[in-house]
Amino acid sequence: MSRLILCADDFAYSRGVSETIVDLAKAGKLNAISCMTGMPGWHEDSLLLRTVPPHVQIGLHLTLTGERPLTPMPELAPRGVLPDINTLQRRAARWNLPFGEIADEIRAQFAAFVQAMGRAPDFVDGHQHAHALPGIREIVLAEVACRAPQSWVRACSDRLSSMVQRPFLGKAIGSSFHTRGFRRAAAAYGIATNDSFGGHYDFARDYAVLFHRFLRGGRGMHLVMCHPGAGARADDTIAGARCREAETLIKLPIADMAARAGMAFPGRAEGRRGSVARRSEGQFHCAAAHVAAASGRAAG
Repeated sequence: MSRLILCADDFAYSRGVSETIVDLAKAGKLNAISCMTGMPGWHEDSLLLRTVPPHVQIGLHLTLTGERPLTPMPELAPRGVLPDINTLQRRAARWNLPFGEIADEIRAQFAAFVQAMGRAPDFVDGHQHAHALPGIREIVLAEVACRAPQSWVRACSDRLSSMVQRPFLGKAIGSSFHTRGFRRAAAAYGIATNDSFGGHYDFARDYAVLFHRFLRGGRGMHLVMCHPGAGARADDTIAGARCREAETLIKLPIADMAARAGMAFPGRAEGRRGSVARRSEGQFHCAAAHVAAASGRAAG
């Protein structure tokens, strides 16, 4: 039977977002949480995760856009703030990125997760899907293979026949285009991905009306992203949508809706581990090798 993974992104974006996500998980409305470990409140907010049910998977939401990095990034973030997603996409398409800086930042965000949680993440994805962009994906996948080989990574694409059944086809196609080839790249590392992907919308429409359509065409492990929250950070452009999503999710009979779509929810955890395996010296160099390869391709 297929399985629905309903994942709340942006944990630690703000305290209100973190508390809302945890409340929804405890209410049985989520079975995955993706964490922004580079945010100032991450370590304090991570304590909230100790109260979520054991079936809820906890993952790493790599953040390479719009926020302050954990590491010095003089080329990518000369003013101390990472670029917007459109700028990053354009540079990734030209392989015009400081891959060494990006690798250091990704390692730092992984380390922040492990320090707070005492283990590797159950899955890895990226804020605004930046983890799957060309050049960046090679670094991410190498790091996952070294640090969390039993985890899965988010694939942000789907079959056209499935996408046409869901809202905002244009956004879904755009996401698939910018991250094309990602599943194949992950498979080369032996890293699992979700089988289908939904949740695209404009953060303005009626979420209750849209939600059931996100489940259409799901197969295997069907991942649906969501962004619930509360409060309003000064620069949060989707603060209103976060509140509407939270209000909707707490009311919806998600397990029943998933069952009608032929999917189990919340389902059992398949990636939870009690400890973190130490990397060998050889493993440590695998990400560095991909940085060198990416830099060489960019120069060629």
